[in-house]
Amino acid sequence: MGTMIGSGVFLLPASLAPFGWNAVGGWVLTIAGALVLAKLLVDLTRHHVGRGNTTAFVRSAFGPVPEFLIAWVYLVSVWAGIVTIAVAAVSYLSSMAPAVAATRASTILWVIGLIWAVTAVNLRSVRAAGGLQTVTLAIKLVPLLVVAALAVGVVAGGEARPPVFDAGAISLASLGGAATLTLWALVGFECASIAAQQVEDPERNVPRATMWGTALTGLLYLVVCSAIALLLPAEVASASPAPFATFVERFWSPGPAALVAAFAVVSCVGAMNGLVLVAGELTRSMAQDGLLPRWSGATDSRGTPRRALVVSALIACAMGLMNASSGMQALFEFLLLLSTSATLWLYLACALAAWRLGVSRPLAVIGAVYALWTLWGAGLWGSALSLVLMLAGLPLYWWALRERSRDEAVQP
Repeated sequence: MGTMIGSGVFLLPASLAPFGWNAVGGWVLTIAGALVLAKLLVDLTRHHVGRGNTTAFVRSAFGPVPEFLIAWVYLVSVWAGIVTIAVAAVSYLSSMAPAVAATRASTILWVIGLIWAVTAVNLRSVRAAGGLQTVTLAIKLVPLLVVAALAVGVVAGGEARPPVFDAGAISLASLGGAATLTLWALVGFECASIAAQQVEDPERNVPRATMWGTALTGLLYLVVCSAIALLLPAEVASASPAPFATFVERFWSPGPAALVAAFAVVSCVGAMNGLVLVAGELTRSMAQDGLLPRWSGATDSRGTPRRALVVSALIACAMGLMNASSGMQALFEFLLLLSTSATLWLYLACALAAWRLGVSRPLAVIGAVYALWTLWGAGLWGSALSLVLMLAGLPLYWWALRERSRDEAVQP
């Protein structure tokens, strides 16, 4: 939940307001699709815990090269996600301290500083990262629960009513548009499976974390985002740069509303922390499984993948620097599209591998259809770029393959 609840939820109500009741339907479709894919990941993880990298099921179904391509493009999506959320955090921070984003140079410096600060926590240990995740999750839930309670009170008191449901206003095109927007907010349910080798009793705890985390986050998003989008006038919600603050100010007080930006920053830090942890664990497990050069998976005495964490931070910073000439909003949108599109390949591979291996085949069909639909909804540009980045990692795979070949040659 700490990784899933990040930057998106605080801005989504403004984007979803024009969709009306289609936004509610979009949430239902996205939550249902996420739960199907989460259950497939749970079932596949149960079959492959202790067998190497978390995408070992792709190797079992299709071979080592497809496994590398899927694991690599997902790793790229995590790096892009780290810098995307860092940009969002700096954007929220600048609303309280405008000097933070006074120039593009200062914006990028703050983004880079935030990435290294969160990486420093993960460099201490996995337990330290887990502690930060627990604290930030507890804090970031406060504004969501406040909005949910306010919405119940507003409706019960007759102060505002959602627009009357009109079945004729529901359309497939609008449902698809709303579902595409909501997908970014639920990306991350796979993180528990990726960290399975660092979890105590993974056969029991990973499925519980994945399913309960996805279901509870989806339910909270459905209630909170729908309440803001439906109870505020559409023109007010869609034009608001901070719809949570607008809702709290309208139905409670300007004082608490001013704190929403601070909660949003904490929310972003928690989501970044989860992705930094995932980047380190995935790189380590890929190196141990022979998919990446061995040096990238080295760990210290506490099992912390220090090299992987440092390299991940450097790459995330490089992504930010390469797009530093863009404005903050353009940078956020580009990286968000890249991260989401790259993640969808993992979801599609999960569904296809489950079918091939005979694991939960009815869910595999639904999951594959949903993954293909969301890839189409992400747009040709994002999907094509993520495919190019997927293939760009092949030289690293050949490097790892040569290492394995040399090791086999020297063995008696």
